[in-house]
Amino acid sequence: MPRWPPPLPVGAGSRSYRSIMLAVYFDQPGDPSNLYLKEVAKPEPGPGEVLLKVAASALNRADVLQRRGLYRPPEGASSILGLEVSGHVAKIGPSCQGPWKEGQPAMALLAGGGQAEYAVVPEGYLMPIPKGLTLTQAAAIPEAWLTAFQLLHLIGQVKAGETVLIHAGSSGVGTAAVQLARLAGAIPLITAGAQDKIEAVKKLGAAAGFNYKEEDFSAATLEFTKGAGANVILDCVGGSYWEKNVACLAQDGRWVLYGLLGGAEVHGELLSKLLAKRGNLFTSLLRTRDKKYKAELVSAFTQQILPHFAQDEPGALRPVVDSVYPLKQVAEAHEYMEQNKNLGKIVLEVAQ
Repeated sequence: MPRWPPPLPVGAGSRSYRSIMLAVYFDQPGDPSNLYLKEVAKPEPGPGEVLLKVAASALNRADVLQRRGLYRPPEGASSILGLEVSGHVAKIGPSCQGPWKEGQPAMALLAGGGQAEYAVVPEGYLMPIPKGLTLTQAAAIPEAWLTAFQLLHLIGQVKAGETVLIHAGSSGVGTAAVQLARLAGAIPLITAGAQDKIEAVKKLGAAAGFNYKEEDFSAATLEFTKGAGANVILDCVGGSYWEKNVACLAQDGRWVLYGLLGGAEVHGELLSKLLAKRGNLFTSLLRTRDKKYKAELVSAFTQQILPHFAQDEPGALRPVVDSVYPLKQVAEAHEYMEQNKNLGKIVLEVAQ
């Protein structure tokens, strides 16, 4: 198995050497101050892969957890941070069957390696950039929107007219899920920790928002739905929310767990309360899925959702970019994410 990042070739002490690139790196897990840019060997695309010259890469919670030593990359994936990128095709690997050509703009899902000047991508993970979007905006789409699409449709099986409760509704996944729920004809509700975030997400289509610091979101959800509860709950919090989630889950509802920001421990009668509602508890992660699943997900998203990003249409989908940092300020970007101040995505731009 190759080591990531691969060692520099002998004699590669200068950046003029064609096989060297800059990448975000840390020598040991810890706080954001451990992050720095390091010269590493530029990857080469293998069979069925494309080399992308990265223009931008969005930050995700998984990057923060990995930096802390709490989330190992999947086997065989790059240990360089970065799960979504935009840029231009730099090289086509052998055996590629797709339509991609050198110089074309694209955005892509990754299992790692995006926070660098170049990234290798399986060709099935590449997507065209929607008309009217910049490369910076496009970098905010792949991981966040594919996650939301997967949670709502493949797992949550959302239907028109259903109520969807979306925790962390002002996050990248949250803002995507709100728009996708509206597109599906569902009614999105959100939780967030600040009123200004709630008001901003209402403009994206949320029917209502609940400040979890000031009110009981479970009671508020039941009041909004006249006692019926939420048909689907998208939950990245976990342990600390379990009881309130079950309380406001509709009969035969689907609770989709995809993160544990509130801890993994559950104390109490979860199973009996879930059983009483005939509730369904699903769990999901995208990063660890196999290549076939991810390629099929990307294909479905490209066909069903990407056309709705057209900027000249009323009600068009749009990625929400909170802030942009140059790659060399990656530590500051991590610090900002850990303060939970962002509305939407934090994007790192790579110098061209």
